[in-house]
Amino acid sequence: MQKVDVARLGLVIALLAIVLLVNAAFAVAVWPTFYKRVANDPRARDDSGRPTAFLTVHRVIIGIALGLALISAVVAVIGLIAG
Repeated sequence: MQKVDVARLGLVIALLAIVLLVNAAFAVAVWPTFYKRVANDPRARDDSGRPTAFLTVHRVIIGIALGLALISAVVAVIGLIAG
């Protein structure tokens, strides 16, 4: 059975946690700005001002991306604390 180098494993976990945090920060920085652009797009609302499928789909995509960013941040913090 192979021995595990605990120090090296801790370094790998820390680096992966940093990557997850950078991913989360990037998503939080980019997606809200993108939403503003989508919301102001003429395709976002119909003639009576109701949201179109274009806006709804983008809201779902952005919501999922921000949810994944939250999960990434939580996993990163857990990794930094545990690792």
